[in-house]
Amino acid sequence: MLSWIDGQDAAAVNLQNRGLAYGDGLFETIAVRGGRPSLLALHLDRLALGCQRLAIEADLTLVRNELLQFAQLLGDGVAKLILTRGDSQRGYAPVAGAQARRILQGSPLPAYPVANAEQGVRLFACQTRLAEQPLLAGLKHLNRLEQVLARAEWQDSTFAEGLMRDGQGRVIEGVYSNLFLVRDNVLLTADLSRCGVAGVMRAALLEQAALLGIPVQVRDLPFEMLEQADEVFVCNSVYGIWPVREIAALNWPAGPLTRKLQAVARTLLDT
Repeated sequence: MLSWIDGQDAAAVNLQNRGLAYGDGLFETIAVRGGRPSLLALHLDRLALGCQRLAIEADLTLVRNELLQFAQLLGDGVAKLILTRGDSQRGYAPVAGAQARRILQGSPLPAYPVANAEQGVRLFACQTRLAEQPLLAGLKHLNRLEQVLARAEWQDSTFAEGLMRDGQGRVIEGVYSNLFLVRDNVLLTADLSRCGVAGVMRAALLEQAALLGIPVQVRDLPFEMLEQADEVFVCNSVYGIWPVREIAALNWPAGPLTRKLQAVARTLLDT
């Protein structure tokens, strides 16, 4: 596996790294095609927001330059960028002036079945709930135990993803994707101000919907709204869009707006 730490070939972190000890950091999972990281500006914008929110001091110009060099070496695959607050002695208190650590890991592009994109996927209705923490909401921080527990709930490979809700039962996202509903030609997605990850592909699709004149609502989504949806799809920045054909006893077709945005997502990932 291709891996760098602070711009150098390395395969191990210091045991005092705060990312390891406390999940004190952020990460981005970036598709790389032909040596080029897809949706790079949106990934870096989210990383910058996370650094600001968590008060992590990092040279994001250096991060960008290293990522571009790493992507050239990787060629085609997935680059995982991890940014931690750095190293410190035991204790929660951050050390003043700690140097942020930059970790890059390369892996092959996942071999997702073509049928996922064409026929749609089944979602498992997870029982694990997302806790509300507005300070962390939207960020792709390193504390991912909720997703780990949710993904452990099913082993049946016919489920490609899991549906996650908050403590009030509101629909939020997939385990590793964002969720969209279509109702009366309006695009709906969850308000992520309390919990959830504001995905890069989600952000790109919201931008494209505005350009295409597609009405959008970012709002609370009670579970009952799934019953009223005409189309449902999930998205992320590696595979693009998968239509959702089934959650529990609910079923949907891969409808026209899903297909239209699916083509848009492919273009975003390939350019």
